[in-house]
Amino acid sequence: MAVLLLSGPSKPALADNSQNNQQLEARLEAWPAWSDPAPLPRPRAKQDLVYPVWFEGLWEVESLDLLADGTVNASVPPLQHLAQFQRNQHDDVVGNRPFNARAVGQALLGEQLISVEQAPHQVNRQLARLSDDRLLETTVIGRQQTSINAAAFLSDELVLQVMHGARAPRLSRIETLSRYQPCPDVPTAEIINRICVEQWQQTYPAPGEASTSFTQRASRYKLTLTRLQDLAETREPQADRAIQTMAEGGDDH
Repeated sequence: MAVLLLSGPSKPALADNSQNNQQLEARLEAWPAWSDPAPLPRPRAKQDLVYPVWFEGLWEVESLDLLADGTVNASVPPLQHLAQFQRNQHDDVVGNRPFNARAVGQALLGEQLISVEQAPHQVNRQLARLSDDRLLETTVIGRQQTSINAAAFLSDELVLQVMHGARAPRLSRIETLSRYQPCPDVPTAEIINRICVEQWQQTYPAPGEASTSFTQRASRYKLTLTRLQDLAETREPQADRAIQTMAEGGDDH
């Protein structure tokens, strides 16, 4: 799963939000028949994904694996982790990508995850050091989003992942289309305390690799973000301790 690094322009390039919305809605309607990645524009080194202001704060995330018909896959336990969104120097709300990647990584991999490093001056590139001398390199190579002022906010990101290890590097591309909106029980609340998210995801072979030698996998998820603290009350050491407590408590699905 992908959602959720710390600079960026004051606003992303959204010249035609109506067109972006139509393109992303059309992409959603085509799922799961995504044979190739969407033609998403490549973000600049410091161009981050900007979220609506009601994302700002510290959240507890529960992610459910869904079947193709949209029902919950009972054979896969829920994934729980923290997520943090904060304002950058341009006063945009962006994800704290190292924090969020570390939280998801600990929930998924447990002790296999050693550290997460943010590439200097590149908000769209991260390095995760894993056990057995492995290194996972993740780079956002395509992104499109709708207006952050819309009732339902959509984003589509394409990442290139390279796993370095004892053998030759393994490359793959992952596209994640997400729809975010306040949960129906709090549509007019002044402070949004719950965010409902749907995600559609597809894996693709590396550029130039024959698709016949790669098994594409379509996945679908339902996420619920429950507010823990406003960002003004949150400090990084507190959030780090919260993640450590969750990891020690066994939330490493």
